[in-house]
Amino acid sequence: MMSERNPLGTFLRDRRTRLDPATFGLSGRRRTPGLRREEVAQRANISPTWYTWLEQGRGGAPSADVLNRIANGLMLTEPEREHLFMLGLGRPPEVRYRSAEGISPRLQRLIDTLDASPALVRTAAWDIVAWNKAATVVMTDYDKLAPGDRNILRLLFCSPNIRSVQHDWEAMARFVVGSFRADAARAGATSEIAELVEDLSRASPEFAALWQENEIVSHGEGTKRLTHPILGDIELEYSGFAVDGRPDLNLVVYNPVDPVVIERIRALVAKSDRVGDR
Repeated sequence: MMSERNPLGTFLRDRRTRLDPATFGLSGRRRTPGLRREEVAQRANISPTWYTWLEQGRGGAPSADVLNRIANGLMLTEPEREHLFMLGLGRPPEVRYRSAEGISPRLQRLIDTLDASPALVRTAAWDIVAWNKAATVVMTDYDKLAPGDRNILRLLFCSPNIRSVQHDWEAMARFVVGSFRADAARAGATSEIAELVEDLSRASPEFAALWQENEIVSHGEGTKRLTHPILGDIELEYSGFAVDGRPDLNLVVYNPVDPVVIERIRALVAKSDRVGDR
């Protein structure tokens, strides 16, 4: 009955009893597993009485700041933190941007299975942090770029080679800038992209002009056309997917429309593998 009347308290109690006191340098004989209420309160820098009331379903709704402190004190994962907010306030927490240095091996293995569909994983700042071999032969060889140069906007506005293969570069550039602005705001990365925006504005008057227009567009799905040096004119349908638990990451998969292009991309990937094995 307690879980029905006070789901927040039940969740807090459950996560509290899962913690190992030894992890925090706490010792001594304990009658129950996990941390004591006052120990969680101390770690969260809140009143022990207030924390006890939360577990007991008393005292009203906690603030977002209190929930964040408790989440840190209980060492909650990001999904657990979101669940805590849903129970305590009836809404998810505000997005907190964190930069990505890479992706999980599982996600890399997933995109590697797409042998004819270029796939990229990008951050909210549109830094490319992962790609598959199809993306290397169709888009560009990201391995040959410095990590700081693996940014879609830097490539689009500052690389003549990337610009030259785009069909209707002006329309593409306008769309990318609007999508970039929306993604950064959605991930809470507005301040984190400030330096990138300043750099691009100095390097490209075209970017500066588009940025000042304040357009916002969605980048969910669409069509991309390229003039590839080997494949010629190709058309790719793309779809964007959120990475679970990482609001700052987005997976974009490009599927060739023409079956003949699919086989030719596979052939290019196979050829690049043979060269790499030498």
